[in-house]
Amino acid sequence: MAFAGVLTDADIAAALDACKDAGTFDHKKFFKSCGLHGKSADDIKKAFAIIDQDKSGFIEEDELKLFLQNFKSGARVLNDAETKAFLGAGDTDGDGKIGADEFVVLVKAN
Repeated sequence: MAFAGVLTDADIAAALDACKDAGTFDHKKFFKSCGLHGKSADDIKKAFAIIDQDKSGFIEEDELKLFLQNFKSGARVLNDAETKAFLGAGDTDGDGKIGADEFVVLVKAN
């Protein structure tokens, strides 16, 4: 598992189950449910490195669509509305992508 040592399988399964239907993904609920919200900035940056599939130093819109698949192979793809809302919440500098520091702030946000 990509998140071994950072998140538990049970927490990931519960978080994925809560957003298994299209239109139900809420990043704040997901981060709290999977346990990432309570982790250190270093652990969150480890998660960022996994989600940043192309290793560009940013999470772009196409990587956000596949966000849930980082937690479990075969998980659903986020729809356009979910992806845009997720990007809008995390992209604080308006460059159209989420950097590591932006991701930490996003995960820690209430």
